[in-house]
Amino acid sequence: MKKLVVFTGAGISAESGLNTFRDKDGLWEGYKVEDVATLHAWKVNPALVLEFYNVRRKQCSAAKPNSAHKALVEMESCYDLQIITQNVDDLHERAGSKNIIHLHGEIMKAQSSLNPKFVYTMKKNELLIGDTCELGSQLRPFIVWFGEAVPLMEKAERIAQEADILIVIGTSLQVYPAANLLHVVNSQCKVYVIDPKADQMNLPARVRRINASATVGMDILKKKLSE
Repeated sequence: MKKLVVFTGAGISAESGLNTFRDKDGLWEGYKVEDVATLHAWKVNPALVLEFYNVRRKQCSAAKPNSAHKALVEMESCYDLQIITQNVDDLHERAGSKNIIHLHGEIMKAQSSLNPKFVYTMKKNELLIGDTCELGSQLRPFIVWFGEAVPLMEKAERIAQEADILIVIGTSLQVYPAANLLHVVNSQCKVYVIDPKADQMNLPARVRRINASATVGMDILKKKLSE
């Protein structure tokens, strides 16, 4: 069974109603990244950071997996499939995918602000000042903020290096180190990029571009792979 690695970004969740990072009407508009998505922001104004992620969490809970998410589940019957995602939502899980690495954390989890090894699945959408871990420290969003290390990056790169096929869906490939995945695959690996702006991206010549949304692009790609 061939190894298929899928690298997803905000674009795959956009069709489920979740705004993409830094779009004109995107989720981050009205907030400075440094005010809500850095360790410094957490130290200066934790209440604002919690409020921001509480809103995001409610949006994620209300969203539903779309046909692109579901198409990846169907492909598990034909491939040894691993998903590596930049997204913090749980739409891949709710669609039914089994093997998922969240590079940038998971919105539906919280972690100890004292010891990052203490991680908890949240049972509610709000995380508030005064919510503590078993060590007694304030809980923070289980999110990899800007300026923080990406703990699962090395594991993701090892998986990508073994891929027979790499599919990139809905990411601008501008956020590093995650964007490096495109460049660590072996020379025999077939690479596809699905994105409405794929034809505008600066990609290696070997990459096969599908200039479409995630849902439409997955329909096109399934037909290509079955040929």
